[in-house]
Amino acid sequence: MNTTDYPLINNVAQKQYEFHIGDYLPKIEYIKTNEKIFLTHTEVPVALEGKGVGSQLVRKVLEDIEKQGLTLVPLCPFVAAYIKRHPEWRKLVLKGIKIK
Repeated sequence: MNTTDYPLINNVAQKQYEFHIGDYLPKIEYIKTNEKIFLTHTEVPVALEGKGVGSQLVRKVLEDIEKQGLTLVPLCPFVAAYIKRHPEWRKLVLKGIKIK
């Protein structure tokens, strides 16, 4: 397990959160309205899979969403699976949304 702590970048122009790891760009794409954020797609380069990069990315994005006081709509299956494994983050999810 890679334990490197990567700084989270909110690339507002590209509408994505990202890590810069060498030549790689793990990212979570989003759509943001006034009070809601929809996480639509997570992408981790194959070379970084299985190293905990995706989970760290989701955790840091959720921390940022909480800090901003936004309501989360997790459209991305990877994000939904993370929340299912870490139910303490359900508090951010829009009421009525079932995490499968």
